[in-house]
Amino acid sequence: MFAWIVQNLATIVVCAVLLLVTVLIVVKLVRDRKQGKGSCGANCAGCAHCANASCCHHQQ
Repeated sequence: MFAWIVQNLATIVVCAVLLLVTVLIVVKLVRDRKQGKGSCGANCAGCAHCANASCCHHQQ
């Protein structure tokens, strides 16, 4: 078992880093969503020409 871990250490480290980055992204998205920030990044809550304004920026 230990030999397998040593042989695959690089793959395990890369997977762990990718998992950590993914978790951090999801946490950031959840925090932003709870604060009322949209995920589009365009700050288009008041724009009449934004097709997604009603989807990502609900009136509070």
